[in-house]
Amino acid sequence: MAQAIVDKIDRDPARAGLEKARATCRRWNRQSPQRAHAEWLEILERPWEEIREVMLDEGEEGQRLRQNDPFSGILTPQERWAIYRSINEA
Repeated sequence: MAQAIVDKIDRDPARAGLEKARATCRRWNRQSPQRAHAEWLEILERPWEEIREVMLDEGEEGQRLRQNDPFSGILTPQERWAIYRSINEA
């Protein structure tokens, strides 16, 4: 999923998905402040290249951060289902 999200944001020169993630994270933080939201707020202030690295980090830290990433809604339901199907076919 993270790779698909990164690819979609990479293809968009306006980086609309990135701004959507920032807005989502700010909303989550207002509604229910948590450590994970604060971490993501800090990460989302970085340049896209650094955010991209966090999203694609295959280590424990990357996996931990992705448990609460604010990138929900970036992929359409059809894009998500295509990924699920490709995983099931593999």
